[in-house]
Amino acid sequence: MSHRPPSGLAAVSAALLAMSRHLEVGDVLKTIVASARELLDAQYAALGVPDDHGGFAQFVVDGVSDEQWKAIGPLPRQHGILAAMLHQAKPERLADVREDPRFEGWPDAHPDMSDFLGLPITDGDEIIGALFLANKMCPKPEGGCGFTAEDEELLQILAQHAAIALTNARLYERSRELTIAEERSRLAHELHDAVSQKLFSLRLTAQAAAALVDRDPGRAKGELQQVAALAAEAVDELRAAVVELRPAALDEDGLIATLRTQIQVLDRAHTAEVAFESCGVRALPAAQEEALLRVAQEALHNALRHSGAERVSVTLARRGPATVLRVTDDGDGFDPTAVRRAGRHLGLVSMRHRANSVGGRLTVASEPGKGATIEMEVPGG
Repeated sequence: MSHRPPSGLAAVSAALLAMSRHLEVGDVLKTIVASARELLDAQYAALGVPDDHGGFAQFVVDGVSDEQWKAIGPLPRQHGILAAMLHQAKPERLADVREDPRFEGWPDAHPDMSDFLGLPITDGDEIIGALFLANKMCPKPEGGCGFTAEDEELLQILAQHAAIALTNARLYERSRELTIAEERSRLAHELHDAVSQKLFSLRLTAQAAAALVDRDPGRAKGELQQVAALAAEAVDELRAAVVELRPAALDEDGLIATLRTQIQVLDRAHTAEVAFESCGVRALPAAQEEALLRVAQEALHNALRHSGAERVSVTLARRGPATVLRVTDDGDGFDPTAVRRAGRHLGLVSMRHRANSVGGRLTVASEPGKGATIEMEVPGG
């Protein structure tokens, strides 16, 4: 069966729609590269985003396996043809990139490339990235480039929409950063208020105990027991707040490493045993990873603060075409229906909203005296 590249308005529309679906910068970059390679029927595609120090802040490839990419080594420097894309707002179409005077070679593990099409992605006068394609999957004219003028025109259209998608994603991430900063500020205020109230009560109760210790030792003992209870509550408030205020580090570490780190902290901070296990889960879109992390945090908070559990287990695993997060505890359990009627949702409404927002679903299984299991399933991974 002959290989036929996607063509026509439908293919262009599909590529543009794919770019507009994502709000995370990393997802947008991957989609742009994959869309460009498929649309122009190239063997390889790459997109570089410059930093302010003469290198690439991000460099995304498509058509190169993970093993090849690791063998190639560090991110490419801004040199040769790549530099031209980042400093000159004009396209480059070459019959053989290796014969261009600006070509400076590549690492041993780098795939062999010949015909080349590249152009900058611009936002006004600013070059915000450079898109590269190599090895057109078609018979090449003798001494000519497989990429045509029509390919170049199509890639320019794609790059214009890529600039919009990339700018929107950056604005979204900036907005999210501001939202996180506001949330951290709110948590800090809540921490201050909650702990201040506990410490104020602790101080008054300790003073009352001191006043009673000589004339009414029995009442003094009761007040001291109240001091111990208030101190324990203050410690719990601090523990919970410290975990919530920790940056998630999803972008740097990914969901599995972030969950493992936070669960290790909780295991040290609480008397209950908290364990984590992951099996066969690959990277997910950023929005799904964030939703899974927040649901895990809420479920862990409930188990450790309200259930009286001695053991809490968190698992992240594949189930067919989906990824499943499960948080199980051996605590007091509850009647989900009664909790809902009483208005004490234990964060269940928030967790369901997070699951629904990323195309997932949340299930809750619990009975009084039989612990609880919170499960969130999302497609992919």
